[in-house]
Amino acid sequence: MLQKSIFLNRISQYDLPIMKDLLYLKDEQIKDFIQLLYDAYREISSDPKEILSKKLFGLAHLRALNLIERNPGINPTELIFKLKITKQSLNRVLRELVKMRLVKEIKNEDDTRKKNLMLTKDGQSFFDKLYESQKSRMFFALKKSDPSSVIKFKEVLSNIINGKK
Repeated sequence: MLQKSIFLNRISQYDLPIMKDLLYLKDEQIKDFIQLLYDAYREISSDPKEILSKKLFGLAHLRALNLIERNPGINPTELIFKLKITKQSLNRVLRELVKMRLVKEIKNEDDTRKKNLMLTKDGQSFFDKLYESQKSRMFFALKKSDPSSVIKFKEVLSNIINGKK
């Protein structure tokens, strides 16, 4: 604790207002950031809800479709890892997506016991509708922000995702 205090005193000698703000992040500020992340997720995921509900799908389907679209050929094990859900939960979602012919399972050429997942033509079309419903909100937010904020925003999100506890 003493070392941190010495560091903060040394840094605060320099008149760097942004650096000072970051050095003194309080619990309330961190709680505010966490709440903003929850609110942003609520809003970005609420936009496609009407489209999803027409097929009796939920957010689990949206997340799976998004990852399959962004990672064509992903296998179910990788999908479980990325979604951080159980095999049982993924199987339910995949079964419904395959039944509706939005996702196809292709046998892995290297190991025929494994399957790779791809969007079908209908699946890509359905995903595109979901994406379009989210795009305007995201585009507006990014357009309204200055370029350095956009770069830093992406960096902060990446650090949250990949950071250590």
